[in-house]
Formats: sequence, C-alpha cells, structure tokens
Amino acid sequence: MPALSSSLARQTFITASRRIAHQPHIHPHAFTFTTNRRAFTMSNSDNKESITSWADKSGSFKRQVSSFRDAIEPNGKFAPEKGRYHLYVSLACPWAHRALIVRQLKGLEEYLDVSTVHPHMLEGGWHFVSPENASAKPAPVSEHSNDTFPAATADKLFGVSHIRELYFKAQPDYNARFTVPIIWDTKHNTIVNNESSEIIRFLNTAFNELLPAGEKKDLDLYPEELRKEIDELNEWVYNDINNGVYKSGFATTQEAYEAAVKPLAKALDKVEERLSDGREFLVGGKLTEADVRLYTTIVRYDPVYYVHFKCNFGLIRHDYPNLHKWLQRLYWNNPAFKDTTDFAHIKEHYFYSHKHINPNRIVPYGPNVDIEPLKSS
Repeated sequence: MPALSSSLARQTFITASRRIAHQPHIHPHAFTFTTNRRAFTMSNSDNKESITSWADKSGSFKRQVSSFRDAIEPNGKFAPEKGRYHLYVSLACPWAHRALIVRQLKGLEEYLDVSTVHPHMLEGGWHFVSPENASAKPAPVSEHSNDTFPAATADKLFGVSHIRELYFKAQPDYNARFTVPIIWDTKHNTIVNNESSEIIRFLNTAFNELLPAGEKKDLDLYPEELRKEIDELNEWVYNDINNGVYKSGFATTQEAYEAAVKPLAKALDKVEERLSDGREFLVGGKLTEADVRLYTTIVRYDPVYYVHFKCNFGLIRHDYPNLHKWLQRLYWNNPAFKDTTDFAHIKEHYFYSHKHINPNRIVPYGPNVDIEPLKSS
C-alpha cells in the first residue's frame, strides 16, 4: 500500500499515542534497583512508593509509564535518515521483540542498527557484553561467560556497560526504570522513544520514502480500513494477555494473582474462538501489528509463562489448537518472527533474573521442543 503522507502519518501517530496513553507497554524488568547514580539497591528504610515498587499495596503488578514519546517522521525533529538511529533491545523482552520483528518485516536492517543486551538482568539492570562488565560495580554481571549467549553484543554506539547509562546521557536527572526497547538518535544524542507500541507504529511508515520499491515498502501493518478493529483487539489483548501474564507472575497476594490469571484464561479462550474459522491472521486476512503484538507473548508462553508466571491452566500447544496453529505459521513461515526469537535468551532471562520468583535461579530443562514443527495440512 502507498506510504502515508507526512501530515497523515503524524496525525495517525498522535491519535494512537492518545489511545494508549493510559496503558503504557513497558515491561517491568527493572524492579531491583533505584535510578540514583550513587546507589542501585534499596534498603528496608527506602520509601515504599519508590520507583522500584512493582506491586501496589494490594499485591497487584504496576506498569510504568514510558518517558520518551517522540517519533521518527518526515519533516520532523527526528526525520528518517539511514544510519542515524540505533535500536537497543533484549532478545528476552517481549516488548523489545516487537520492534525487532517490525524492523525486519519492513526491511530496515540497513537503516537501523541494533545493540543487544545480555539476557541476565541483575542489580544494575540490563548490561552489555563488554570488557568493562567483568569489573562493573556496584552491579554484578552474570556468572556465565559472554560466549554463553553469542547473540548479546557490546553497546555499538558508546561502549557503555549498562542501559542505564544511556538514560542518563539522554536525561541526567532521569528517575524511572531503565527499559528496552530504545530508539536512540545519534544526531541529537538522545532517546527518541522507549514505548514499544509507538515504536512499531512509526517504524511501519517512517522510512517508506527511503525504502526501495517492493513488498517491504508496501507492507502496512496498520492499514486505515482496519485500524478500528486493530485498536479494539490491541486493547484487550494488551490488558489481559500481554500484561496479564506479568500481572499473574508478579502478583504478591492470592487475590491479586486470581484477579489477573482468570481474565488471562478468558482472553486466551477469546483468541482461540476468534481463530476457530481457520483464519491465518487476527485481523482482515492479512498480517498486522495485532499479530506482532500477540506473538511475542504467545511464543514465550509454553517455555516460560506457563511455569514461571503460574499461568498453568493450559499449554498453547496442547489446549489451544487454533492459537497454536497461528503461532506455528508465523514462526515457521515468516523469517522476521523466527529469526528474532531466541529461546536461550528468553528462558535464561526470566528464570535467572527474577530471583524473587525463582530464588535458586534454576533454569528448567524443557520443553523438549520450544515450538513444534508446522505439519502440512
């Protein structure tokens, strides 16, 4: 489909931003430390309402509001340019995974380089593979060698050891969690955006004028005629599934857990029913951002969320045949999904990093097959 005009693209982004303002999609993978430059652990005397508090007084998981909300757009402050922007991700993180998928779907590999953190996130937050890691203080790094996870990289722009340093470069008084994904602008030396739902929205069109003619340029993951349906689907999928697994896993009371896991079960049933007509994609008979946003949760469900987040009322591969088929098609038929899915990073991050859930940091041996082969009809 033809690229959106600059004004239309801008209006689309603004409208989308307003719609999602009440439901930030940043993951909670930074709950063990404060953002003060001088200290990265909390004492018992610290304010209970600190930014490190990931559950409220009822024991329910709280999600942070994203801080950087600009967009790459033609004729704007952050105009599309080849090589100007850099994407920071974790291969374990479902929110960052969204950005990697869209980057590959749109053919932006030559326009947007990537730095990938090590999957183990400890007291200092996300860290890179670099010589400095061996002596990084006060944040210890993984006991495993860097070679254990070859997909992890150094910070390709500055050579910093931790994601937190990028936040302080962009905003010296930054006082929130250090999350990924991040889009960094090398011209203004700042973070453009750290909200995954907005990043995938503007990556869908921002570079179209620079892309060569072809399928990837024409791909529109948010077509105008399907936007209402996509928005409606995104809302409940985010609340009850994308965020629902976290609300279940990070709950600290039985009541909070049940208040999260029951809507999650109903939402998965709802998706299963939606796919019961044999459709290949969630909306409109074509690949859209709705598929991208759901995929990054579902592909982690059986290997991690079923056990680690206590979402054990059903396995995708055994109890949701339609959803399982949808997952298999995306993974096996589209390289943008398979190439960006790293089960080693995924499993190691959750089971090793969430010590409050898994104190001994034992990483389960299974499943024997991370995602089952797609059988011919």
